[in-house]
Amino acid sequence: MSILRIDIIKTKLKIIEENIELVEENLPNAVNEFKGLGLVKDGIYKRIETSIQEVLNICSIINSDLKLGIPSNRDDIIITLTENNILSQKMGEKVKEMKGFRNFLVHRYGKINDDVAFKDIKKGLTDFELFKKEILNFLKKSTEIPDD
Repeated sequence: MSILRIDIIKTKLKIIEENIELVEENLPNAVNEFKGLGLVKDGIYKRIETSIQEVLNICSIINSDLKLGIPSNRDDIIITLTENNILSQKMGEKVKEMKGFRNFLVHRYGKINDDVAFKDIKKGLTDFELFKKEILNFLKKSTEIPDD
């Protein structure tokens, strides 16, 4: 039987939670305010990027710990986790979207369209909480001792 690195997964979930709380505290309601935030805006982008990376890391850890196969890329991991009912189909799609947004942040950092990014961040913040709930539910189910 495989051993899940539950403490590491929970630590990563905590990092995500702390990052998202900071983003929510500093994210204004209007895109024009967001555009004028300067370094705070850069910090918001970095916290979102880091949070998405932690989501992907958690997926990788679960895939590896459960020996669900050697993926050729991160999409394979997400697909495998949905096929094994670790993530819902809907969450699998959201994680793929997160991955795309992270790649956008990492590779186009100097040319980010703040209007699009602001809208995506606002819309996507709740996805982190939903991801956390799904992972915690999975961890709870996977650690329950079956009755004999």
